[in-house]
Amino acid sequence: MLNPSQTRYTHQRGVSLIEVLVTLLILAFGLLGVAGLQAKMSLAEMESYQRSQAILALTEMTERMSANAAQAAGYLNAGTIGTGDTQPANCTALSGPTRDLCEWSNSLKGASEQKSAAKVGGMLGAVGCVAQLQAFNPTLGVCSAGIYQVSVAWQGMNPTATPALACGQGTFGANEAYRRVIAATVTVGTTSCF
Repeated sequence: MLNPSQTRYTHQRGVSLIEVLVTLLILAFGLLGVAGLQAKMSLAEMESYQRSQAILALTEMTERMSANAAQAAGYLNAGTIGTGDTQPANCTALSGPTRDLCEWSNSLKGASEQKSAAKVGGMLGAVGCVAQLQAFNPTLGVCSAGIYQVSVAWQGMNPTATPALACGQGTFGANEAYRRVIAATVTVGTTSCF
């Protein structure tokens, strides 16, 4: 006959195993959640990197235009600059706004960083646009400054709201919600209107 302390333990066989299995199941769901979060964090990190690169490219061109305000109209481009354009890789033979646009194109294409001869330092499909919002007019009585809009567009990783600006429109497929655009204005003031 078994004593009372032994019968108590005979009825609890397998309980620890069930507890371990339940714990493993809970842990597995937790790890799946962490893996999903990691994937979203990677996408967010890529979006952040692309936005910072776009800000650098936008700042580069606005500073170039501000430094060369007398030739600001030379920065207007009929199409877009960057991915898909015909700008040369070496811009040293060019001068003025033509050279600035060429160097901006290379910057948008990611020429600042290379890996196995591939340009990897930019945004996905980056393009730049320069448009005139108001013409420069130094005529007495009119005296209006020239206002130019510089924009940078690139392809995002997730769909968001469709941008209102036209730069890069139709470049990244049918879904415009993947297009990201940032812009800044450059004002060329008048100094001779009295």
